[in-house]
Amino acid sequence: MGASSSTEQPVSAEQRELESLAASTGALPLLHKSFSKLSDPQTNTISIQTLQQCFHLSYEDPVSESQQKPESFPRLLDHLGSSIVDLFFMPEKGGINWIGFLRGYVKCCGRMSTSMSLNILLRIFAMAVKKLGLPSNLEFESEDADCKIDGSFLPSDLLLLLWMCWAMLWNVRTLKSSEREGKLLLPDIDHLVLSAVVSCGEVNSSFDAWDCDIMSLDVQLPVGKFLSWALPTTPTLSDCFTQFVTGRLQISVIAEDGAGSSEQISGDISSKASQALLLTRGKAWAISLGSRSTVSEEILKLCFSADIDGTYDNLLYRSSAHGKGLNRFWSNVEGYHGPLLILISANSEEAYQDNSKSRKWIVGALTQQGFENKDTYYGSSGNLYAISPIFHVFSPSGKEKNFVYSHLHPTGRVYEAHPKPVGIAFGGTTTNERIFMDEDFAKLIVRHHAMDKTYQHGPLIPNQGFLPVEASISEVEVWGLGGKHAKEVQNSFKKREELFTEQRRKVDLKTFASWEDSPEKMMMDMMGDPNRVQREDR
Repeated sequence: MGASSSTEQPVSAEQRELESLAASTGALPLLHKSFSKLSDPQTNTISIQTLQQCFHLSYEDPVSESQQKPESFPRLLDHLGSSIVDLFFMPEKGGINWIGFLRGYVKCCGRMSTSMSLNILLRIFAMAVKKLGLPSNLEFESEDADCKIDGSFLPSDLLLLLWMCWAMLWNVRTLKSSEREGKLLLPDIDHLVLSAVVSCGEVNSSFDAWDCDIMSLDVQLPVGKFLSWALPTTPTLSDCFTQFVTGRLQISVIAEDGAGSSEQISGDISSKASQALLLTRGKAWAISLGSRSTVSEEILKLCFSADIDGTYDNLLYRSSAHGKGLNRFWSNVEGYHGPLLILISANSEEAYQDNSKSRKWIVGALTQQGFENKDTYYGSSGNLYAISPIFHVFSPSGKEKNFVYSHLHPTGRVYEAHPKPVGIAFGGTTTNERIFMDEDFAKLIVRHHAMDKTYQHGPLIPNQGFLPVEASISEVEVWGLGGKHAKEVQNSFKKREELFTEQRRKVDLKTFASWEDSPEKMMMDMMGDPNRVQREDR
């Protein structure tokens, strides 16, 4: 309908501009089809109720991996569709015409800066909270997307905001999966909320990141500080909304009447699917929010996989399954030429000897290439992560390029006056590594960021002081993020190495001319009488 109406009447300058802006996002053909599907053929407009139903999102009983279970969250999602329509799609007489439809899409999903898209996300959240009847402390100066926002919110409000973004992404990502379309799994993202709390709020020295209830945490997070935290930590958070809008419009095109709503299809999912692994859905999602890249897309596939805890090709190494130590590690990652995500879980008991509770934490590193056996640093880029209990991202500083260090014992017994450390390290310098894991995967050393000029400054673990922290390693995981091609190349490499190993084990007697020339005959003669005089053939 959108295309036909534009040919029957002269195209206005506003329509040409809006169509150009929509075309810059690549969504103009989709908008034409969606408008034709949703609009009334007689009035050539879309009713408010039809568009609200298109964006309607409802999950009656979400399954939560976290201990946090806010009762208001399902009701908040019920108001998401109406909030989107009320904010961006202004109806004319009889409904929303083609120009109004284009204008609304460009307002919410057009090309814009990250700060503007985050403002839009906060505006939608504030509208949904208002419709729900809950108090909201966010104030917007005007209707513009780049207007100033005042106010603050609590950690419980931030949890609802992040879960709302996850629900939108979950909805459009799992529609193709017939096994889980009817259920919503809410990941444990306490580490992400606590990251904003310590960065934006005022917490005292007695704050315990391992033992705090986010729903009852009374810390005000100013919206200005929140945006300053979100821009470097979760710059792609607003993409959840744009993907949701685009995905629901695609569903309206391909679905039959009354279909295409994932909440109407029943399914069965488990909240314990990823708890055994270090890389849970919540941790994987937090890492993926850091950038727009093929690596982030591979991590998102882990978030929405049918069974992240099952036999998965992306999990190259796990110390509890493959065995601890550098040799076991190397036999599983060798030959993989692609981005890698390394997670290390450790427990620094000495730092918390006055507390009987377990103080486990997780750090990680993202490399853009496979591991190499070198006695020097290498790599072109990468990130360090403080993952649990508080999430932080440490991107490259640009001052040095000591991204990765991985050194095995030399094969030949050669004397070295100053032997290089054997193990795996990230950042820092030799003997002063930012993160160092020994060859037995038993001890982990985390040093202060003053020793490191490769990655950004910041604590990798809570309450980290200037002195090095020595910890006992409990688990190590390595995930391959290079896609199917990188895994196929590694499989070919392993098969080739196995063939070479098998060939070296065998001695082909056919390569010798006769028994007289064979090494076996020579050894037997020497064992019989080594001093026996033999005639030399000339």
